[in-house]
Amino acid sequence: MRALFVVTPGIGHLFPTVPLAWALRAAGHEVLYVTTGPALAAEQAGLPVVDAAPGFDFRAAMLQRMKENPEVVELMKQEITDLRTIAPRFASMAAGLTDGVVAAAEQWRPDVIVQTVVQGAGLVAASKLGIPLVQHGFGFARTAGVNQVLFEHMTEALERHGVTALPEREAAIDVAPPSLVAAAEGWSMRYVPYNGGGVLPESLLRRPADRPRVAVTLGTVAPTMTGLGPIERLIAAAPQVDAEFVVALGDADVSTLGSVPDNVHLAEWIPLNSLLHTSSALVHHGGSGSTLGALAAGVPQLVLPSGADRYINGAAVREAGAGLSHAEDELDAELLTRLIQEDKLRRRALEVQAEMAALPSPTEIAQRVVDFVA
Repeated sequence: MRALFVVTPGIGHLFPTVPLAWALRAAGHEVLYVTTGPALAAEQAGLPVVDAAPGFDFRAAMLQRMKENPEVVELMKQEITDLRTIAPRFASMAAGLTDGVVAAAEQWRPDVIVQTVVQGAGLVAASKLGIPLVQHGFGFARTAGVNQVLFEHMTEALERHGVTALPEREAAIDVAPPSLVAAAEGWSMRYVPYNGGGVLPESLLRRPADRPRVAVTLGTVAPTMTGLGPIERLIAAAPQVDAEFVVALGDADVSTLGSVPDNVHLAEWIPLNSLLHTSSALVHHGGSGSTLGALAAGVPQLVLPSGADRYINGAAVREAGAGLSHAEDELDAELLTRLIQEDKLRRRALEVQAEMAALPSPTEIAQRVVDFVA
């Protein structure tokens, strides 16, 4: 079987799909990704990928759009509770990928298309080729009605490819723990964290002997959109907290942070799942990968939502009792101490971890995809 993965050009959309792609490959099936921008990092996972928009600098275009339209930044900061409200913005992105995705699909002739949530290009290709579509979730936001909204805002691309309806055969994969959502969408699959590779410093292979370690991240998008405010507040509070803070900020510019206290260590790219193995808690921006990664590791988390679906993720964690969710300006030493010391948060995080571990693995879901296509 041939599976074509169509991914929105963002790391947060790519990473959750990699374990399923690996499982299909390990079972002897062919896998090809088609995307652009940051999601071309699929190659770093050992997977072949086609650039759907060669020469297009996704990051530069996003920054330019933010500069020209300040309302885009404000939109990203808003509390999103329904993906349908932001689907039109993703529709314009999908329209720019559609020709490249359809061309790759027509040349490669897949048996199934696996697409990420809010990715309309995969819908168009599946409809045009008359093949099944599997939608791969990435977090806690529910997707009811999203594909219809995408179709309504991709009129030109649909007409160009002669597509008039959604794919006839659709399935869905949900990586959110069932107890943390109102209802699972399709097949529940165990979330297996993939955060890319990296050379780990020896100090991160073991837990500190004298005090707990707290991992901190703002993901790959939030620093660009909303800045490093949470890190500045954490640096101010850290001297009053008996813990070691490892702040993984990727390629974010940290020159504005100035000096940091002895118990705060600024790092570049560290695979979050590896860092969480020796951490007692996580502070983050509410991205779905960070949220699910902490739950999979069984560590309590403090979510500081900064826009998009992050408020949905933070609410899911808070309501489950597996962590805390607060506004950025509420971050202080007292809140950090509570995160580290409150036993009921840790107990609940471990319960959710056990629930996730009992869900069908990517290997089992890969076979379901094969059976669905057959």
